[in-house]
Amino acid sequence: MMTFQPELLDQLLQGYEKPEDLLGDGGILKQLTQALVERCLEAEMQTHIEAHRTQPEALKPNNRRNGHSKKTIKGEFGEAEIAIPRDRAGEFEPIIVQKRQTRFDGFDDKILSLYARGMSTRDITAQLQDLYGVEVSAGLISNVTEAVEEERKVLAESWAGAGLPNCLLDAIVVKVRQDGRVINKAVHLALAVNLSGTKELLGMWMTQNESSKFWLQVLTELQNRGLKDIFVACCDGLTGFPDAIEAVFPRTTVQLCIVHMVRNSLSYVSYKDRKAVAADLRLVYTASTEALAEQYLVELAEQWDKQYPTISKSWMNHWQRITPFFAFPNEIRKAIYTTNAIESVNMTLRKVLKNHRAFPTDESALKVVYLAIQNISKKWTMPIKDWKPALNRFAIAYDDRFPL
Repeated sequence: MMTFQPELLDQLLQGYEKPEDLLGDGGILKQLTQALVERCLEAEMQTHIEAHRTQPEALKPNNRRNGHSKKTIKGEFGEAEIAIPRDRAGEFEPIIVQKRQTRFDGFDDKILSLYARGMSTRDITAQLQDLYGVEVSAGLISNVTEAVEEERKVLAESWAGAGLPNCLLDAIVVKVRQDGRVINKAVHLALAVNLSGTKELLGMWMTQNESSKFWLQVLTELQNRGLKDIFVACCDGLTGFPDAIEAVFPRTTVQLCIVHMVRNSLSYVSYKDRKAVAADLRLVYTASTEALAEQYLVELAEQWDKQYPTISKSWMNHWQRITPFFAFPNEIRKAIYTTNAIESVNMTLRKVLKNHRAFPTDESALKVVYLAIQNISKKWTMPIKDWKPALNRFAIAYDDRFPL
């Protein structure tokens, strides 16, 4: 890697007294960027002219330099006016600053990053003005973020994979303006843990309310996209949801999300009792066997039913869908007993959505959610914890269905 000589850096920084001299509107960074870009453009033009001169005489066009045009480019240093060389034939196509390009590479990423964190168009405009001294219009921000729509459409049509060890299904509520009023809508998310143990987003769908009927459509769509099998599907306690999963994938083991169960249970508990109730619930879902878990649930009922009778009743009503993971060894339990993976996504999404009182359209809501997930997914580079032992157990437990 080429590095600057210290003497050259000393010369560039001569007279540097405060940060504005380096990063400000007239700072070294902006001047250096402008000079380097213009030098590269001149080199590109020279190469372009010389290429014409090497052509046979009969084919050689009468082409030469023809002055410069000016273009204002936005970047992290602010705005810089760049001199773009022109040729007489109008055939010069610069590479470093292409035609119709008004922003340096990386600047759009700044806009998308701020948008993905839930900032409004007005907030992004103010932030870029404060940080870089660049005025960015609402139209520009809209155009930049609109580019992700194509990515989202590709996701909606992409191959979903032949089989998945684990699929996590959940929905998050957003507020959208419709017919002059603000209503709640549900964004449905399907998150998979693939054979490599890494998480991937299979798709996202929006409807007015979360329902098992709509989830049936989602699962059918995934099946039509090539998904042939799911070993374990983890979902919340929505009525009819497990039946919808089994209607499309009849051999799938459906596991209710323990995080949802615990959260719903604690919503009935006063603050002073939450820690104690949570500890007793933990005994239930971390028990080594189903029989021991049932014993702990009975003890929990004896301890808390007088104050909070809804808790034990809810767990008993859902017991058949809570207990499947007890049949698995610890390696698989850790991978499937909870939708922690999608819960962490939802927690981040809630922070992002909190900054939006209401979205003007469904598409704008989906765009923000998609960008936020893309931002989160940058961390999805490693398999989930203890995945290798879990995969080996999956291979044994589902040997007749395990892809070779």
